[in-house]
Amino acid sequence: MSSNSSPGKSNAEEHSDATSPPNPSENLASRIRDLDVDSIRRYFAQKFGFYELSETPSTIEKVLDEVNLDGIVKWIKSARCQNVITLSGAGISTSAGIPDFRSPETGLYHNLQKYNLPEPQAIFEINFFRQNPKPFFTLAKELFPGNFKPTISHYFIRLLHEKGLLLRHYTQNIDTLERGAGVPHEKLVEAHGTFFTSHCLECRKQYTLEFIKEHIFADEIPICSECPGVVKPDIVFFGESLPSRFTECLQEDFQKCDMLIIMGSSLEVQPFASLIDMVPEWCPRLLINREKAGMRSPILRLWGLMSGGLQLDEGAVRDVARLGDCDDGCQDLADRLGWGDELRALVAREHERLECENALSNPHAPLVGPSISGPPVIPIVTPDSPEGLIPTVGPNPTVGPSSLTPEPKL
Repeated sequence: MSSNSSPGKSNAEEHSDATSPPNPSENLASRIRDLDVDSIRRYFAQKFGFYELSETPSTIEKVLDEVNLDGIVKWIKSARCQNVITLSGAGISTSAGIPDFRSPETGLYHNLQKYNLPEPQAIFEINFFRQNPKPFFTLAKELFPGNFKPTISHYFIRLLHEKGLLLRHYTQNIDTLERGAGVPHEKLVEAHGTFFTSHCLECRKQYTLEFIKEHIFADEIPICSECPGVVKPDIVFFGESLPSRFTECLQEDFQKCDMLIIMGSSLEVQPFASLIDMVPEWCPRLLINREKAGMRSPILRLWGLMSGGLQLDEGAVRDVARLGDCDDGCQDLADRLGWGDELRALVAREHERLECENALSNPHAPLVGPSISGPPVIPIVTPDSPEGLIPTVGPNPTVGPSSLTPEPKL
């Protein structure tokens, strides 16, 4: 599958490739699978005071001089920080007027009762869509991308690029606001696809934004001109494979990362949530979010899986949380770095430009970055995978959905 391949293809043509380079999650996933019943029994015995570990758990060397936002600022300013990776979720776009998924009262899932769904997430499940696509297209009309300005958070990502620090930005969002903010195509990975192009679910014929928009706003289900198949936007639904660019980039990016910034994500959706565990163990990680997220079960750390999620408790050595709205957090970080006025000027200048150019009426075209060599590997989450565990790893399907659980974002 090339970097231009669309998501949502059949899983039947999945193939293996013996030449695939090792993936950082493979060892972690195999260690999780090796936890047998006796090991779990000993864990609970120790937890309730019936068993004491024979070995003292090894301590992790403190990474930051201060495990707080000031320590993060000092690290970013240091010569050791050269390759920053940013991960973003719906929270960086809420101030643009785009709802997130899980917020009480205002979140998208809270307001889907009118669609008579078996459960809120069904509107983004590929199997449900195949049976009944109407609810999705009704919702798409209400939330069609366009007329939204990038936020302070989006421009902070661009500023990281302009400072020569941004290695890559991975986004769960399909609102195209990263592109609107001027994040270069080679720096951007749209992990959950894009609304800009569409494909027939049956014959895979590609369609333009204009085609899908015309049918959506006419309250019609778009049907392929070549066959009776439904035409679906190239956003990744539950049960579909992620774009190949996602897996191509992560193989090279995360071992180079020396600063990870997570912005506006609940870190509940795999495999995106597992990216926080793929950076080196010494790499500082900053969470900018309304609430703490990504904290894994203590059982992972008990058995030596020290990269199992963020550690935001008193024993943290490299992980810091800046709680609150993402825009406030990004502006605060920029101010502490001495970039605050520059960020404010960038936002004002770019918002004025977008209005003058009338560039808010449609999503921005997808940006296709250079292909990264090496056969991609797609993390796969099976339906019975325990929440919070690293997914098993399988070869990249040539055409097809794996049992992924991405959170689509409108």
